[in-house]
Amino acid sequence: MPDPGPVLPVGIGRRRARSAHAANGLKRPVTFVWPSRWVARDVVTRSDVLHFATVAGGSIVFALLVHAAVFFALRRAAPRLSTAGALARRAKGAARMVAVAVAAASAWSAAAPRVSWSATASHVLAVGQIGSFGWLVVELILALEDSSFSRYDVSVTDNLRARKLRTQILVLRRVTVAVVAIIAIAASLLTFHSIRVVGTSLLASAGIAGLVAGTAARPVLGNLIAGIQLAFTEPIRLDDVLVVNGDYGWVEEITLSYVVLRCWDRRRLVLPVSYFTTTPFENWTRSSADLLGVVYLYLDYTAPIDELRAKLADVVADSPLWDGQTATLQVTDATDRTVQVRALVSASNSSAAFDLRCLVREELIGWVGRHHPEALPRDRYVGGPDPATEPVAARAGV
Repeated sequence: MPDPGPVLPVGIGRRRARSAHAANGLKRPVTFVWPSRWVARDVVTRSDVLHFATVAGGSIVFALLVHAAVFFALRRAAPRLSTAGALARRAKGAARMVAVAVAAASAWSAAAPRVSWSATASHVLAVGQIGSFGWLVVELILALEDSSFSRYDVSVTDNLRARKLRTQILVLRRVTVAVVAIIAIAASLLTFHSIRVVGTSLLASAGIAGLVAGTAARPVLGNLIAGIQLAFTEPIRLDDVLVVNGDYGWVEEITLSYVVLRCWDRRRLVLPVSYFTTTPFENWTRSSADLLGVVYLYLDYTAPIDELRAKLADVVADSPLWDGQTATLQVTDATDRTVQVRALVSASNSSAAFDLRCLVREELIGWVGRHHPEALPRDRYVGGPDPATEPVAARAGV
Protein backbone atom coordinates (compact mmCIF):
# COMPACT_ATOMS: atom_id res chain seq x y z
CA MET A 1 0.00 0.00 0.00
CA PRO A 2 1.56 3.38 -0.99
CA ASP A 3 2.38 5.92 1.67
CA PRO A 4 -0.40 8.57 1.72
CA GLY A 5 2.05 11.25 2.88
CA PRO A 6 1.83 13.45 5.92
CA VAL A 7 -1.53 13.63 7.68
CA LEU A 8 -2.66 17.16 8.64
CA PRO A 9 -5.83 18.34 10.42
CA VAL A 10 -8.33 20.25 8.31
CA GLY A 11 -8.31 24.00 9.00
CA ILE A 12 -4.54 24.44 9.66
CA GLY A 13 -4.31 27.15 6.97
CA ARG A 14 -2.92 27.30 3.48
CA ARG A 15 0.57 28.52 4.51
CA ARG A 16 1.18 25.60 6.85
CA ALA A 17 -0.22 23.20 4.28
CA ARG A 18 2.15 24.56 1.60
CA SER A 19 5.06 24.27 4.02
CA ALA A 20 4.15 20.67 4.78
CA HIS A 21 3.77 19.95 1.08
CA ALA A 22 7.20 21.53 0.34
CA ALA A 23 8.75 19.54 3.16
CA ASN A 24 7.30 16.49 1.52
CA GLY A 25 9.37 17.28 -1.56
CA LEU A 26 6.26 17.66 -3.82
CA LYS A 27 6.29 13.89 -4.23
CA ARG A 28 3.51 12.75 -1.94
CA PRO A 29 0.04 14.31 -1.50
CA VAL A 30 -0.97 15.94 1.74
CA THR A 31 -3.88 14.22 3.51
CA PHE A 32 -6.34 16.38 5.52
CA VAL A 33 -7.90 14.81 8.61
CA TRP A 34 -11.08 16.32 10.12
CA PRO A 35 -10.60 17.02 13.87
CA SER A 36 -11.84 14.27 16.16
CA ARG A 37 -14.20 16.65 17.95
CA TRP A 38 -16.25 16.84 14.70
CA VAL A 39 -16.05 13.26 13.39
CA ALA A 40 -13.90 10.28 14.10
CA ARG A 41 -11.12 9.36 11.70
CA ASP A 42 -12.48 10.97 8.47
CA VAL A 43 -9.69 11.25 5.92
CA VAL A 44 -10.24 13.52 2.89
CA THR A 45 -7.55 13.91 0.26
CA ARG A 46 -7.02 16.99 -1.84
CA SER A 47 -8.03 15.06 -4.95
CA ASP A 48 -11.37 14.18 -3.29
CA VAL A 49 -12.05 17.83 -2.50
CA LEU A 50 -11.12 18.97 -6.01
CA HIS A 51 -13.20 16.23 -7.61
CA PHE A 52 -16.30 17.13 -5.59
CA ALA A 53 -15.79 20.86 -6.16
CA THR A 54 -15.50 20.29 -9.91
CA VAL A 55 -18.60 18.09 -10.10
CA ALA A 56 -20.69 20.35 -7.84
CA GLY A 57 -19.59 23.55 -9.60
CA GLY A 58 -20.25 22.09 -13.03
CA SER A 59 -23.68 20.80 -12.00
CA ILE A 60 -24.74 24.10 -10.47
CA VAL A 61 -23.50 26.14 -13.43
CA PHE A 62 -25.32 23.83 -15.85
CA ALA A 63 -28.53 24.06 -13.79
CA LEU A 64 -28.32 27.87 -13.72
CA LEU A 65 -27.77 27.99 -17.49
CA VAL A 66 -30.85 25.84 -18.05
CA HIS A 67 -32.80 28.08 -15.65
CA ALA A 68 -31.69 31.22 -17.50
CA ALA A 69 -32.62 29.73 -20.87
CA VAL A 70 -36.09 28.69 -19.70
CA PHE A 71 -36.94 32.07 -18.21
CA PHE A 72 -35.51 33.89 -21.20
CA ALA A 73 -37.98 31.94 -23.36
CA LEU A 74 -40.81 32.79 -20.93
CA ARG A 75 -40.00 36.50 -21.09
CA ARG A 76 -39.98 36.40 -24.88
CA ALA A 77 -43.40 34.69 -24.87
CA ALA A 78 -44.88 37.07 -22.26
CA PRO A 79 -46.35 39.58 -24.79
CA ARG A 80 -48.37 36.77 -26.39
CA LEU A 81 -49.19 34.64 -23.35
CA SER A 82 -50.18 36.22 -20.04
CA THR A 83 -49.43 32.94 -18.24
CA ALA A 84 -45.81 33.02 -19.46
CA GLY A 85 -45.39 36.55 -18.17
CA ALA A 86 -46.85 35.63 -14.78
CA LEU A 87 -44.53 32.61 -14.53
CA ALA A 88 -41.51 34.73 -15.45
CA ARG A 89 -42.35 37.24 -12.71
CA ARG A 90 -43.41 34.87 -9.97
CA ALA A 91 -41.42 31.64 -10.25
CA LYS A 92 -37.93 32.86 -11.15
CA GLY A 93 -36.46 32.82 -7.65
CA ALA A 94 -38.11 29.54 -6.63
CA ALA A 95 -37.04 27.83 -9.86
CA ARG A 96 -33.44 28.98 -9.32
CA MET A 97 -33.51 27.52 -5.82
CA VAL A 98 -34.84 24.21 -7.13
CA ALA A 99 -32.13 24.08 -9.80
CA VAL A 100 -29.35 24.72 -7.29
CA ALA A 101 -30.77 22.25 -4.73
CA VAL A 102 -31.14 19.44 -7.28
CA ALA A 103 -27.68 20.08 -8.75
CA ALA A 104 -26.04 20.12 -5.31
CA ALA A 105 -27.81 16.93 -4.22
CA SER A 106 -26.88 15.16 -7.45
CA ALA A 107 -23.25 16.22 -7.14
CA TRP A 108 -23.10 15.10 -3.51
CA SER A 109 -24.55 11.67 -4.29
CA ALA A 110 -22.17 11.21 -7.25
CA ALA A 111 -18.88 12.60 -5.93
CA ALA A 112 -19.15 13.18 -2.19
CA PRO A 113 -16.05 12.38 -0.10
CA ARG A 114 -16.23 9.28 2.05
CA VAL A 115 -16.93 10.84 5.43
CA SER A 116 -19.09 9.73 8.31
CA TRP A 117 -21.30 12.80 8.11
CA SER A 118 -22.23 12.24 4.46
CA ALA A 119 -25.62 10.86 5.55
CA THR A 120 -26.33 14.07 7.48
CA ALA A 121 -25.35 16.18 4.48
CA SER A 122 -27.58 14.09 2.21
CA HIS A 123 -30.44 14.55 4.67
CA VAL A 124 -29.99 18.33 4.70
CA LEU A 125 -29.93 18.42 0.90
CA ALA A 126 -33.09 16.29 0.74
CA VAL A 127 -34.92 18.66 3.07
CA GLY A 128 -33.68 21.57 0.97
CA GLN A 129 -35.08 19.95 -2.18
CA ILE A 130 -38.48 19.38 -0.54
CA GLY A 131 -38.65 22.97 0.64
CA SER A 132 -37.58 24.42 -2.71
CA PHE A 133 -40.06 22.27 -4.63
CA GLY A 134 -42.85 23.34 -2.25
CA TRP A 135 -41.89 26.99 -2.79
CA LEU A 136 -41.92 26.47 -6.56
CA VAL A 137 -45.38 24.89 -6.50
CA VAL A 138 -46.74 27.80 -4.44
CA GLU A 139 -45.26 30.34 -6.86
CA LEU A 140 -46.74 28.45 -9.83
CA ILE A 141 -50.17 28.61 -8.17
CA LEU A 142 -49.75 32.35 -7.58
CA ALA A 143 -48.68 32.84 -11.21
CA LEU A 144 -51.80 31.05 -12.44
CA GLU A 145 -53.89 33.26 -10.13
CA ASP A 146 -52.28 36.42 -11.56
CA SER A 147 -52.87 35.19 -15.10
CA SER A 148 -56.51 34.43 -14.36
CA PHE A 149 -57.08 37.80 -12.66
CA SER A 150 -55.71 39.63 -15.68
CA ARG A 151 -58.50 38.14 -17.82
CA TYR A 152 -61.34 39.31 -15.56
CA ASP A 153 -61.61 43.05 -14.96
CA VAL A 154 -63.83 44.07 -12.04
CA SER A 155 -63.60 47.78 -12.87
CA VAL A 156 -66.17 47.50 -15.69
CA THR A 157 -69.84 48.27 -15.08
CA ASP A 158 -71.14 44.72 -15.58
CA ASN A 159 -68.59 42.86 -13.46
CA LEU A 160 -70.77 40.09 -12.02
CA ARG A 161 -69.00 37.22 -13.84
CA ALA A 162 -65.56 38.68 -13.11
CA ARG A 163 -66.32 39.00 -9.38
CA LYS A 164 -67.70 35.46 -9.32
CA LEU A 165 -64.60 33.91 -10.90
CA ARG A 166 -62.20 36.04 -8.88
CA THR A 167 -63.83 34.89 -5.65
CA GLN A 168 -63.60 31.22 -6.64
CA ILE A 169 -60.00 31.54 -7.78
CA LEU A 170 -59.01 33.38 -4.59
CA VAL A 171 -60.53 30.80 -2.25
CA LEU A 172 -59.15 27.84 -4.23
CA ARG A 173 -55.70 29.43 -4.24
CA ARG A 174 -55.74 29.82 -0.47
CA VAL A 175 -56.85 26.22 0.03
CA THR A 176 -54.26 24.87 -2.42
CA VAL A 177 -51.39 26.86 -0.92
CA ALA A 178 -52.33 25.65 2.56
CA VAL A 179 -52.41 22.02 1.37
CA VAL A 180 -49.05 22.35 -0.40
CA ALA A 181 -47.47 23.90 2.70
CA ILE A 182 -48.80 21.10 4.92
CA ILE A 183 -47.55 18.41 2.52
CA ALA A 184 -44.09 20.02 2.25
CA ILE A 185 -43.74 20.34 6.03
CA ALA A 186 -44.97 16.77 6.57
CA ALA A 187 -42.58 15.39 3.93
CA SER A 188 -39.66 17.24 5.51
CA LEU A 189 -40.50 15.97 8.99
CA LEU A 190 -40.90 12.39 7.79
CA THR A 191 -37.28 12.36 6.62
CA PHE A 192 -36.35 12.24 10.33
CA HIS A 193 -36.38 8.76 11.79
CA SER A 194 -37.65 9.89 15.19
CA ILE A 195 -40.62 11.66 13.58
CA ARG A 196 -41.53 8.50 11.66
CA VAL A 197 -41.48 6.55 14.91
CA VAL A 198 -43.82 9.08 16.52
CA GLY A 199 -46.09 8.89 13.45
CA THR A 200 -46.28 5.13 13.74
CA SER A 201 -47.23 5.44 17.41
CA LEU A 202 -49.96 7.94 16.54
CA LEU A 203 -51.38 5.61 13.90
CA ALA A 204 -51.61 2.87 16.53
CA SER A 205 -53.87 5.16 18.60
CA ALA A 206 -55.57 6.87 15.67
CA GLY A 207 -59.06 6.66 17.18
CA ILE A 208 -58.36 8.65 20.33
CA ALA A 209 -55.92 11.01 18.59
CA GLY A 210 -58.42 11.68 15.82
CA LEU A 211 -61.17 12.45 18.33
CA VAL A 212 -58.97 14.88 20.26
CA ALA A 213 -57.62 16.56 17.12
CA GLY A 214 -61.09 16.84 15.59
CA THR A 215 -62.49 18.49 18.70
CA ALA A 216 -59.60 20.95 18.94
CA ALA A 217 -59.67 21.83 15.23
CA ARG A 218 -63.43 22.10 14.89
CA PRO A 219 -63.55 25.94 14.50
CA VAL A 220 -60.71 25.90 11.97
CA LEU A 221 -62.19 23.06 9.94
CA GLY A 222 -65.63 24.66 10.11
CA ASN A 223 -64.33 27.92 8.67
CA LEU A 224 -62.33 26.05 6.02
CA ILE A 225 -65.40 24.14 4.86
CA ALA A 226 -67.49 27.32 5.00
CA GLY A 227 -64.89 29.12 2.86
CA ILE A 228 -65.04 26.43 0.19
CA GLN A 229 -68.83 26.53 0.39
CA LEU A 230 -68.81 30.31 -0.13
CA ALA A 231 -66.65 29.92 -3.24
CA PHE A 232 -69.06 27.56 -5.00
CA THR A 233 -72.51 28.39 -3.64
CA GLU A 234 -71.74 32.13 -3.99
CA PRO A 235 -73.86 33.79 -1.32
CA ILE A 236 -71.22 36.54 -1.41
CA ARG A 237 -68.49 37.54 -3.84
CA LEU A 238 -65.69 40.07 -3.89
CA ASP A 239 -67.03 43.64 -4.17
CA ASP A 240 -70.61 42.58 -3.34
CA VAL A 241 -72.67 45.17 -1.47
CA LEU A 242 -73.94 43.75 1.83
CA VAL A 243 -75.96 44.95 4.79
CA VAL A 244 -74.88 43.05 7.90
CA ASN A 245 -76.46 43.93 11.24
CA GLY A 246 -77.35 47.36 9.89
CA ASP A 247 -73.84 48.04 8.54
CA TYR A 248 -73.65 48.81 4.82
CA GLY A 249 -70.43 48.02 2.93
CA TRP A 250 -68.53 46.14 0.25
CA VAL A 251 -66.82 42.74 0.49
CA GLU A 252 -63.14 43.65 0.42
CA GLU A 253 -61.45 40.33 1.25
CA ILE A 254 -62.42 36.67 1.61
CA THR A 255 -60.02 34.30 3.38
CA LEU A 256 -60.39 30.77 4.69
CA SER A 257 -61.22 32.03 8.18
CA TYR A 258 -62.80 35.50 7.89
CA VAL A 259 -64.43 38.04 5.56
CA VAL A 260 -63.57 41.76 5.59
CA LEU A 261 -66.44 44.17 4.90
CA ARG A 262 -65.45 47.75 3.95
CA CYS A 263 -68.13 50.02 5.38
CA TRP A 264 -69.23 53.27 3.76
CA ASP A 265 -67.47 55.32 6.45
CA ARG A 266 -64.14 53.45 5.84
CA ARG A 267 -64.51 51.17 8.85
CA ARG A 268 -63.65 47.49 8.39
CA LEU A 269 -66.07 44.87 9.70
CA VAL A 270 -64.34 41.50 10.14
CA LEU A 271 -66.65 38.48 10.36
CA PRO A 272 -65.92 34.72 10.48
CA VAL A 273 -66.64 32.86 7.27
CA SER A 274 -69.14 30.62 9.04
CA TYR A 275 -71.28 33.72 9.79
CA PHE A 276 -72.40 33.90 6.16
CA THR A 277 -73.59 30.27 6.15
CA THR A 278 -75.59 30.49 9.39
CA THR A 279 -76.89 34.09 9.71
CA PRO A 280 -79.26 36.04 7.43
CA PHE A 281 -77.85 39.14 5.71
CA GLU A 282 -78.69 41.39 2.75
CA ASN A 283 -76.82 41.11 -0.55
CA TRP A 284 -77.75 43.98 -2.87
CA THR A 285 -75.67 42.72 -5.82
CA ARG A 286 -76.45 38.99 -5.70
CA SER A 287 -77.71 38.72 -9.29
CA SER A 288 -76.82 42.14 -10.76
CA ALA A 289 -75.12 45.35 -9.76
CA ASP A 290 -77.92 47.75 -10.77
CA LEU A 291 -80.25 48.96 -8.02
CA LEU A 292 -83.42 50.95 -7.46
CA GLY A 293 -83.18 53.97 -5.19
CA VAL A 294 -86.19 55.12 -3.18
CA VAL A 295 -86.88 58.73 -2.12
CA TYR A 296 -89.82 59.59 0.17
CA LEU A 297 -91.35 63.06 0.48
CA TYR A 298 -94.13 64.06 2.89
CA LEU A 299 -96.20 66.91 1.43
CA ASP A 300 -99.46 68.70 1.94
CA TYR A 301 -102.65 67.52 0.22
CA THR A 302 -102.37 70.49 -2.16
CA ALA A 303 -99.02 69.30 -3.60
CA PRO A 304 -98.92 69.40 -7.45
CA ILE A 305 -98.15 65.72 -8.18
CA ASP A 306 -98.05 66.05 -11.99
CA GLU A 307 -95.57 68.91 -11.82
CA LEU A 308 -93.45 66.87 -9.39
CA ARG A 309 -93.34 64.01 -11.91
CA ALA A 310 -92.16 66.36 -14.62
CA LYS A 311 -89.50 67.82 -12.33
CA LEU A 312 -88.23 64.32 -11.44
CA ALA A 313 -87.88 63.49 -15.14
CA ASP A 314 -85.84 66.66 -15.69
CA VAL A 315 -83.57 65.96 -12.70
CA VAL A 316 -82.65 62.40 -13.69
CA ALA A 317 -82.28 63.29 -17.38
CA ASP A 318 -79.58 65.83 -16.51
CA SER A 319 -77.70 63.46 -14.14
CA PRO A 320 -74.98 61.02 -15.31
CA LEU A 321 -75.82 58.84 -12.30
CA TRP A 322 -79.12 57.67 -13.84
CA ASP A 323 -78.91 54.55 -16.02
CA GLY A 324 -81.98 55.48 -18.07
CA GLN A 325 -84.16 52.61 -16.82
CA THR A 326 -86.55 53.74 -14.10
CA ALA A 327 -87.82 57.15 -12.93
CA THR A 328 -91.33 57.14 -11.45
CA LEU A 329 -93.21 59.16 -8.84
CA GLN A 330 -96.34 57.96 -7.00
CA VAL A 331 -98.44 58.81 -3.97
CA THR A 332 -98.08 55.69 -1.85
CA ASP A 333 -99.78 56.71 1.41
CA ALA A 334 -101.89 59.41 3.09
CA THR A 335 -102.22 60.40 6.73
CA ASP A 336 -104.44 62.93 8.48
CA ARG A 337 -101.87 65.68 7.76
CA THR A 338 -99.75 64.73 4.74
CA VAL A 339 -99.45 62.50 1.73
CA GLN A 340 -96.45 60.23 1.17
CA VAL A 341 -94.84 60.66 -2.25
CA ARG A 342 -92.38 58.00 -3.39
CA ALA A 343 -89.83 58.53 -6.18
CA LEU A 344 -88.13 55.47 -7.69
CA VAL A 345 -84.89 55.91 -9.65
CA SER A 346 -82.44 53.33 -10.99
CA ALA A 347 -78.63 53.36 -11.18
CA SER A 348 -75.90 51.04 -12.38
CA ASN A 349 -74.47 50.30 -8.93
CA SER A 350 -75.06 50.95 -5.24
CA SER A 351 -72.79 53.99 -4.99
CA ALA A 352 -74.45 55.70 -7.94
CA ALA A 353 -77.89 54.80 -6.56
CA PHE A 354 -77.11 56.42 -3.19
CA ASP A 355 -75.80 59.61 -4.81
CA LEU A 356 -78.77 59.75 -7.17
CA ARG A 357 -81.24 59.41 -4.30
CA CYS A 358 -79.60 62.31 -2.48
CA LEU A 359 -79.67 64.42 -5.64
CA VAL A 360 -83.36 63.73 -6.31
CA ARG A 361 -84.32 64.46 -2.71
CA GLU A 362 -82.46 67.77 -2.68
CA GLU A 363 -83.81 68.93 -6.03
CA LEU A 364 -87.45 68.06 -5.33
CA ILE A 365 -87.48 69.62 -1.86
CA GLY A 366 -85.85 72.77 -3.21
CA TRP A 367 -88.29 72.98 -6.13
CA VAL A 368 -91.33 72.59 -3.86
CA GLY A 369 -90.00 75.24 -1.47
CA ARG A 370 -89.39 77.74 -4.26
CA HIS A 371 -92.45 77.21 -6.44
CA HIS A 372 -95.10 75.69 -4.17
CA PRO A 373 -94.34 76.53 -0.53
CA GLU A 374 -98.00 75.91 0.32
CA ALA A 375 -97.42 72.23 -0.50
CA LEU A 376 -95.01 71.76 2.40
CA PRO A 377 -96.46 70.03 5.47
CA ARG A 378 -98.42 72.42 7.72
CA ASP A 379 -100.98 72.41 10.51
CA ARG A 380 -104.39 74.02 9.80
CA TYR A 381 -106.41 76.02 12.31
CA VAL A 382 -109.99 76.98 11.57
CA GLY A 383 -111.37 79.97 13.60
CA GLY A 384 -114.85 80.10 15.22
CA PRO A 385 -116.70 77.62 17.39
CA ASP A 386 -115.87 73.97 17.21
CA PRO A 387 -118.58 72.15 15.25
CA ALA A 388 -118.26 69.19 17.56
CA THR A 389 -119.26 71.17 20.66
CA GLU A 390 -121.59 73.85 19.22
CA PRO A 391 -125.31 73.23 19.95
CA VAL A 392 -127.33 71.93 17.09
CA ALA A 393 -129.86 74.80 17.35
CA ALA A 394 -127.12 77.41 17.06
CA ARG A 395 -125.78 75.79 13.94
CA ALA A 396 -129.29 75.71 12.47
CA GLY A 397 -129.70 79.50 13.07
CA VAL A 398 -132.59 79.09 15.45
